[in-house]
Amino acid sequence: MIQIPATERLQFSFITERDAELLYQVDHDPEVMKYLTSGRTSSKEQVINEFLPRLARYADQTLGHGLWLVSDVINNEPYGWVLVRPMGFFSDSPQRNNLELGWRFFKKHWGKGIATEAAKTVMETLLQQRAIKQYSATALVDNIASIAIMKKLGMNKVSDYIHKDEHGEFFAVEYSVTLADPATKQK
Repeated sequence: MIQIPATERLQFSFITERDAELLYQVDHDPEVMKYLTSGRTSSKEQVINEFLPRLARYADQTLGHGLWLVSDVINNEPYGWVLVRPMGFFSDSPQRNNLELGWRFFKKHWGKGIATEAAKTVMETLLQQRAIKQYSATALVDNIASIAIMKKLGMNKVSDYIHKDEHGEFFAVEYSVTLADPATKQK
């Protein structure tokens, strides 16, 4: 089982169905959901009947895939979560060596560098555990904060595209960072 090590201010735990209430709380803020569902919040039923089954399709702690709860290392206050799964997981050809990163945090914890620190810690830990060639992330073009995090993680823009889902069609971007081949790294 992969464990993400704590930093000076953050600790990590693997999210399971027992965390449904926390997932609901994060998704219950229209501002948190602004760039995901145009501000429509999730009901508890949606979290239980849609979100958790979707998560179960890719969650695998032995690979580090799933959602990682990020909380305060001292008082255990939950901040939000970081997503890890193969890029294109729900397509016909998921990219197993290209991991998609995503994040969702309570609004009161925005602007403190927590999402960047958490995503970077997850990236570094998983890179030590297995052969990952690339990390990628997507966001709607208006989601300047998430795009800034992607850039801080060393990602560069690779494409503009139209994101289509049940909420409509939206202009989006994909960012990624290709990692050096471990065999060519200097020791």
